[in-house]
Amino acid sequence: MKNCKITSFVFLFILIFLGLGTTDNDLYAQNKKNRARINADYVKVIGGEHYLNIKASARIDKKTVEVSHIELQILQELNDEEIEIGETSTNAAGISKFIIKDFANLQPDSSGVYNLIISFDGNDSFKKASRGVSFRNADIKAKWIVKDSVNYVNAKLIDTQLDSALAEIPLTVRVDRLFRPLKIGEDFYDTDDDGEIQVPIEDGIPGIEGNLKLEVVLSESDDYGTVIAQLTAPIGTVIVDESTIDQRTMWSPRGKTPIFLLALTYSFIFIVWGIFIYLFINLVRIIKS
Repeated sequence: MKNCKITSFVFLFILIFLGLGTTDNDLYAQNKKNRARINADYVKVIGGEHYLNIKASARIDKKTVEVSHIELQILQELNDEEIEIGETSTNAAGISKFIIKDFANLQPDSSGVYNLIISFDGNDSFKKASRGVSFRNADIKAKWIVKDSVNYVNAKLIDTQLDSALAEIPLTVRVDRLFRPLKIGEDFYDTDDDGEIQVPIEDGIPGIEGNLKLEVVLSESDDYGTVIAQLTAPIGTVIVDESTIDQRTMWSPRGKTPIFLLALTYSFIFIVWGIFIYLFINLVRIIKS
């Protein structure tokens, strides 16, 4: 009898222990946070904006998902200090474009490198995370020239801090388009010893009023980020407006329906209503008789 009581006590203790262990595991699972990953690229448009393209994601259940609507702080690291320069938040796709409004007020370190930090303080679902972005300041001087009756884009890439040309750096020349830029020539052109490229522009490229919006791009450089120089040149083929939106055609707006189609439609309507009226009149005569 005594042995049975001891056995029952031990069994009850084991059940309680297992129950507590399961509760702890459940609590741990509920409190477990996912790790957010932040990626960022620096983009500079010559004569325009300086901004960061930011994307936040996480690996959940072996799938990469976007981390949407989280608050991010943008800091500058300078002389072992972190100075806040702004805040942003990701959209539904986990993407944010942070425009650096006062880039001229940012200070590079002693080696001419700008060091920025994108910081996330964490929330109920994700742990805190951060990402550093380092880049030097580069400039592209681009212009349109004519040489032997051929149109060229001439561009020079320089490091603004060192005021020196950058050789053997790949640049891309393209025409800006609404959906996707149109590359001109080869995929990229390496700068020469003077940091320059000269790319011929083929004839026949259509442009509004004959103007082409050209871009010279240093794309996703490890040292300089993405740098874009834009220029407009009147060397395109004028786009001929062949739209028939103001004409009465089958594919025009309903306000421009062809006359013959309107006449045919209304004729059918009058004929059908005429038949109804004729039948109604005859029905009234039959009832009266």
